[in-house]
Amino acid sequence: MEILGRLSKNGRPAAQQTGKVSIALKWVLRIVLVAILIFFCGRLNQYLQFSADVARLLANSTDVSGSKFTYRQLDGLPQPVQQYFRHVLKDGQPYISRVHLTHDGLFKTDLKGGWVAISGEEYFTSHRPGFVWKGKTATFTARDMFIEGKGRLVVTLFSLFKIQDGQGPQFNRGELMRWVGESVCFPTNLLPSQSLKWYPVDASSARLEYSFRNMLISFMVKFNADHEIEQMTAMRNMGEGPRQKWVTRLSDYQLRDGVRIPTMLEAAWDLPEGYFPYARFTISEIEYNQAL
Repeated sequence: MEILGRLSKNGRPAAQQTGKVSIALKWVLRIVLVAILIFFCGRLNQYLQFSADVARLLANSTDVSGSKFTYRQLDGLPQPVQQYFRHVLKDGQPYISRVHLTHDGLFKTDLKGGWVAISGEEYFTSHRPGFVWKGKTATFTARDMFIEGKGRLVVTLFSLFKIQDGQGPQFNRGELMRWVGESVCFPTNLLPSQSLKWYPVDASSARLEYSFRNMLISFMVKFNADHEIEQMTAMRNMGEGPRQKWVTRLSDYQLRDGVRIPTMLEAAWDLPEGYFPYARFTISEIEYNQAL
């Protein structure tokens, strides 16, 4: 007598077992699709938040491009500072009001850990200090900013889970320091003003001070033989911890829109136990004074 339907090894009909596998596979696919949808919704939310931060930043910007730099402004400045501005700016250079740049590079989430690839986008305003930066790696997205006198650092894992939201006086000062340090990318911002002063140190160094509201930022600035800023050092809070020596190293100067700027930037902590770089960025594109 012919057996109706083949049996699997466990005695159940093969068709029945196949049906259960098919149902399980459908549920797995549904879960995967939901996870992908949630991930992309997270990315969209990150994009919208970044766009809102940029809009808030630019809404407070002032167009200062009508002002022109002249070599007469350098009278009385320390000699290495004069040589720097003559090297990176031309006489008659319009002041830079707004900056938009993109970069690639490497980043460390742990000072003693390994490097991960990162891409970033950043906006700056000059007349009123401010910036918004977004950096993305394979696992996290970070938004760093200084808007309306307030600093903030937000980090999300897989664009979904907020793992840090740093705010407060230490972040206000720290993010203002980042803005001053990265002003080498738009050097008219480093020209002397009521808020920014240069003081002599020696033939290859000068001290930069910037005051904003109740904050005073001080950098030791070192120049190389080509009259370029190669290093800036200051005391900065390490997150919510105490102040430590914070170092920015700058190299590979290139001419962009008539302005000579560094295209490679490294940020590091110079601690008693050693020198720990944590960010190495290479500027890919930079634009000045974009129309709003």
